[in-house]
Amino acid sequence: MFKTLKEDVEVVFDQDPAARTYLEVILTYSGLHAIWAHRVAHALYKRKFFFLARVISQISRFFTGIEIHPGAKIGRRFFIDHGMGVVIGETCEIGDNVTIYQGVTLGGTGKEKGKRHPTIKDNVLISTGAKVLGSITIGENSKIGGGSVVLKEVPPNSTVVGIPGRVVVQDGKRIKRDLNHSDLPDPVADRFKEMQQELEQLRKELEELKQERKKVNGHSTL
Repeated sequence: MFKTLKEDVEVVFDQDPAARTYLEVILTYSGLHAIWAHRVAHALYKRKFFFLARVISQISRFFTGIEIHPGAKIGRRFFIDHGMGVVIGETCEIGDNVTIYQGVTLGGTGKEKGKRHPTIKDNVLISTGAKVLGSITIGENSKIGGGSVVLKEVPPNSTVVGIPGRVVVQDGKRIKRDLNHSDLPDPVADRFKEMQQELEQLRKELEELKQERKKVNGHSTL
């Protein structure tokens, strides 16, 4: 346990260039506080001290803004940068050397039972605000882009972006995707179409005004 706690401190220096001293990291890094509290809560959870484990996790959530269910399994050298708003669900499994940023959710997609949260393999990086939902696996050495919503399996060595998340790079090669340009929206053409309709309406109104004017002039002549 002591070796694991020491590694939790050392990974902060590896990942965060702003870290200066051990005292500063130990006293001021909320991500470190959250993972240490979780390691204690998880040990109690495995020994079926469920209530006490939840109490510790909720106290940690109150002070750090990071919610980690005590049932979640987290490996070595786990780093939470900044951390506010991070949520990690009960059946989530996280490997070694994983880094996540603030606002990340590793959650479920509903009220299903059993394994309902993601499995994050070794050396994965999950950027700010990303949501990884459901019992899916994020493969080793993958990167999840900021704000992405990932609902499907991600193969190893991949980069995922977008809503819903899609693989754009795998094994160092950019993924080419078929694109049907006829299905893409064309805002310029749409605007020209609107302008044409407006012109037609103006012409119609102008013609009506001309007809009204002719009738008035005709009555005046009589």
